[in-house]
This record gives sequence, C-alpha cells and structure tokens, in this order.
Amino acid sequence: MKNVTKLCLMALASMALVSGCGKSDGNSAINLTYSVFFPPTHVQCKLADEWAVEINKRTSGRVKITVYPGGSLTKAPQCYEGVVAGVSDIGQGVFAYNKGRFPLIEGLDLPLGYPDGAVATRIANAMVMQFNPKEVQDTHIMYVHAHGPGILASKKPVKAMVDLKGLKVRATGFSAKVVSSLGGSPIGMPQGEAYEALQKGVVDATMCPVETLKGWKQAEVINYVTDSQCIGYTTTFFVTMNKEKWSALPADIQKIIADVNQEWVVKHGQAWLEADVEGRSYVKSLNKEILSLSKSEQALWIKTVAPLVQDYIERAKEKNVPGDEFAKVLVAEVAKSQVLK
Repeated sequence: MKNVTKLCLMALASMALVSGCGKSDGNSAINLTYSVFFPPTHVQCKLADEWAVEINKRTSGRVKITVYPGGSLTKAPQCYEGVVAGVSDIGQGVFAYNKGRFPLIEGLDLPLGYPDGAVATRIANAMVMQFNPKEVQDTHIMYVHAHGPGILASKKPVKAMVDLKGLKVRATGFSAKVVSSLGGSPIGMPQGEAYEALQKGVVDATMCPVETLKGWKQAEVINYVTDSQCIGYTTTFFVTMNKEKWSALPADIQKIIADVNQEWVVKHGQAWLEADVEGRSYVKSLNKEILSLSKSEQALWIKTVAPLVQDYIERAKEKNVPGDEFAKVLVAEVAKSQVLK
C-alpha cells in the first residue's frame, strides 16, 4: 500500500510540474501551491488564505500562492509526503495522520493537560524549533500549531472511566493510545470522516478539541461532551514547504516568509483558543449536555494515562530519537503553563 501511495504521489507530482506549479509566469512571479486539509469554512483554512495573501502583499506580488482547501490537492494522510514529492509546494496537515512517521514530534500529543490552544501552539512550535527533529528534515518546516485540550464527545453519557469500556471512539495518533488506556476501543480516521461515522454508528464517540464540534459540525451527531481537560492532549499541525522550492527562493523572500510565519503562529494559537469558546457555545445552542468529571474521576484518569509518557520515551529510544529529553522539557512547559493559567 505504501508503494502504491508513493507511485500516486509521484504521478501527481509529474502532473503538477507539467501544469507549471511553482514556476514563474511572464511577470516573473513565483507561483506556489498550498494544500490544506481543513475545509474552506474552517478558521484554520481561512488563516491559510490570509497567510497567502499576506505573503503576496509583502513581496509586492512577487509570490503568488494558490490555496487548495479541503484536501482537494492531497488528502490529509498524504499531505506531508505530497510536499516531499512536490505534489504541492506547501502543505498544512496533521503529523498524527502518518502513524510512526514522526516519532519525536508524537510526544507533543501526550495527554498532559494542555490548558488551551494558544498555549499548546506556543509550546509545540517552540519544541519543534528547539529540537529540529531529523524526521522533518526532508521538508522545510515553516511553523506548527496545535489545538486546545482534546475532550470526549459521545452519543452516550460518559461520567466515569467505567463508561468508556468497549466504547468505539474515533481517535488518531496518540489520542488512540489515550482511548485504549481508558478502556475504550479506538478507531482511526481523518477528521473529515468523523461526522458520517458518528451519524451511522460506526463510532460511538470521538476524541477532539471542542472547537471541532462546531468547525466540523460534529455537535449535530453527538449528545454529550465530557470535559476531560485534566488529561487534555493536543494534535499538532504542520505548515511545511518542499525543501528544493524553499532553497530556490531569493533570500529576501525567505526572510519575508519567515517573518510572516512568526506572526501566524500567534494567530493560529489565538484562533484555536477562540474556536474552543465558540465550540462550547455551539454545543450549548444545540442543547447538548456538557458533563464534568468529579475530582476523584479526574485523579483516576490522570493516573491511568500517566504511563503513556514512559511508553513514549521507550519507543522513542528504540528509534534513536531523544524522547526522554523531549518529554522532560515538554512536561515542564505544560506544567508551567497550568500554573500561569
């Protein structure tokens, strides 16, 4: 299956080259393509559009970026490899959709109790830039961002960990391990497939940030939200560029893009924070019930998922990446942010 995917990506890359993507037009503009898996109505896709416009503005029209939303150029699981292969020049996708591909960065998704998306984005971006993982050296990472604390949204009420036993829960990447630890049965699928899966009963629940319940309209097909922020995990999103295309850019344009990237890290984080507030309001507007865990249940959930940190460290060691150092810094940063909040 992996070979088939690579062949498909190579074919798409060839088609992209033939169509002139990434080439200069008669006015010497640099034309770039940007694959985004978020739907066009999602705030994170709108930020991608605004980023492209800002790059065009600050380069005085020298760089023109065409955004392809909703996975229309490369589907979410193929987005990163699509950038590597040149199917798209730039891509915004999810590290967790490529299981085992990013062993160090996977640690960012640990259930450490992230307080909100602004904090998660700040920490995730700083960690990736500090450690500069080998696993992303085949592209030029622009920046990363991360959603607010993952919670549980379900058709049946989940007031205690025992209620999760056997529950089919949509979860990807590290959140699947969280679900398993709590006694549920994780089922992996991209976010875009979750609505129909919930609607048809393929899954009974989903692990997601509360913003997803509005951004992807999933509140329509669930009945309850369990506030499990005590073990709030995040999911990290990348914005990355084909390495050769980046290297070919003039130095002044690279500087402009780098400057805009730093501004957009803050914008993405703030957008995640605001989207969670809107998501919670949307859930209430549909008369869905938000459940709180008792203090004893919170303690139980935290204790139950705690071994996942050591598990991550051991698996990272097997792949010769510094998971122990990464986890140590990450845990300290999240703990610090919780105190500040």
